[in-house]
Amino acid sequence: MAGERIRVEVQQRELLGSAESRRLRKQGIIPGVLYGRGRKPHAIAIAERDLRRVLSGEHGLHAILDVVLEGQKTAHASILKDYQQDPLRGRISHFDLQEVRLDQPITVQVVVELVGESPGDKAGGVLSQATREVNVEALPMEVPDRLELDVSSLGMGDSLRVSDLVVPAGVTVLDDPELVIVGVATPTLVVEPEEELAEEEGEEAAEGEAPEGAAAGAESEESAAGEPGTVEG
Repeated sequence: MAGERIRVEVQQRELLGSAESRRLRKQGIIPGVLYGRGRKPHAIAIAERDLRRVLSGEHGLHAILDVVLEGQKTAHASILKDYQQDPLRGRISHFDLQEVRLDQPITVQVVVELVGESPGDKAGGVLSQATREVNVEALPMEVPDRLELDVSSLGMGDSLRVSDLVVPAGVTVLDDPELVIVGVATPTLVVEPEEELAEEEGEEAAEGEAPEGAAAGAESEESAAGEPGTVEG
């Protein structure tokens, strides 16, 4: 549960543009935007190590951040709205924060984590998780870090849906209750039919051996013709 608040001090960016953003990244500083509630967005920046510390904490992406702008004392309760990563290095290249009211519900995506062992999976079935995140509505301080789904009752050919999730009080799942989250499929075995196998074996034998009738016929023709130069008396 995102019940912890983390204080984060950020710089305000005076210069904007892609060139300035690249310059900041080279210095280990990540540009971002703080979106206010009905106020003009603030262009901000934070050291990459500080941002990673926040996002890799106990509550991860659902931590409540008390954002303090450089030179100010007022803290803005915010959540991580979005972020971009460098596809090659994996580093965060930009982030967006959204200021929230702690007494009003918000809508966020929460990871579904599978727990337990599925009997169907152990018996040779194929366990597949079709839905890894669900949309939930809750107060900012009550957003769960993750939702666990027990698969210990999942047999061969069975599935679990959104309606099978057990959610904390005050949390509402917004997705279709019939949306499949995980299932165990029966493995597909490719077995060659016996008739086709026997037919192929017969064809191979025919190619490797000459028919007995054909060999006997050839010997008869040679006997009837006799040896060259022989005249019957």
